[in-house]
Amino acid sequence: MVENRVERRGLGRGLSALMADVDLIPSERPAPRQMLPVEQITPNPDQPRRSFAPEALQELADSLRYRGMLQPLIVRPHPTDRGLYQIVAGERRWRAAQIAQLHEVPVIVRDLNDTEVLEVAIVENIQRADLNAIEEASSYRQLMERFGHTQEKLAEALNKSRSHIANLLRLLNLPDQIQAWLKEGKLTAGHARALITAPNAVELARRVIEKNLSVRETEELVRRQAEGPRAQKPRAPKQEKDADTRALEGDLSAHLKMKVTISHSGTDGGQLVISYRDLDQLDRLCQILAGN
Repeated sequence: MVENRVERRGLGRGLSALMADVDLIPSERPAPRQMLPVEQITPNPDQPRRSFAPEALQELADSLRYRGMLQPLIVRPHPTDRGLYQIVAGERRWRAAQIAQLHEVPVIVRDLNDTEVLEVAIVENIQRADLNAIEEASSYRQLMERFGHTQEKLAEALNKSRSHIANLLRLLNLPDQIQAWLKEGKLTAGHARALITAPNAVELARRVIEKNLSVRETEELVRRQAEGPRAQKPRAPKQEKDADTRALEGDLSAHLKMKVTISHSGTDGGQLVISYRDLDQLDRLCQILAGN
């Protein structure tokens, strides 16, 4: 039990603050929920998220008005104004609560410093549904570089797979132009991952956008580029069978009661393929060929 707690605390106090079942200090009991008037709560001026879509806020407000706020805000005592509390996580819910005209909201009070509050704000930003892949990857890198978290710790704290985090971080190695197109929604993360190994990634990405290629088509495009000019050559068009060959196939198929395919090789030779449905048909074919 002790080893597990030490491992969890390796997440950092900021990340642990988002996990209500984790003690910030081994001897400290998890802070209980309490109700606070909305006017005693102030937003965090360093919150990375600056814009809140009015339509989404109204939708959340309607839900809060009907169901109430099920998930408490995380707040800390205001660093300068005694009696007030500053939001650590949950500003969107706090704004929606005001629209819904709720007078009190549930909160969990945590004693966190400015660095830890920033860490939590970044994590909460990651959990946004409308975050694009580059924004999410940049947040992971910021947590790793600024706070020293590993991919394993982030995966544990954020309930994501390590491969998910690793794949997103790889997108930050793409040229800036491709990252911009990804942010604008012109490319998906799947398209971008397919382009990572391409030396002319920007050129290929432009073609993907212009032709509206799927991820599978993008992967094929990158593969052909990697294989060189030989892979670019168009395949020879398949030759249509002449009427006599088709008629002969039909006659043989009717006689044998099995599918018969004839392919000419371009000379006087070729192949005749007889397809049987089951072992009984195979036995019948053998008898025919044996002259019985």
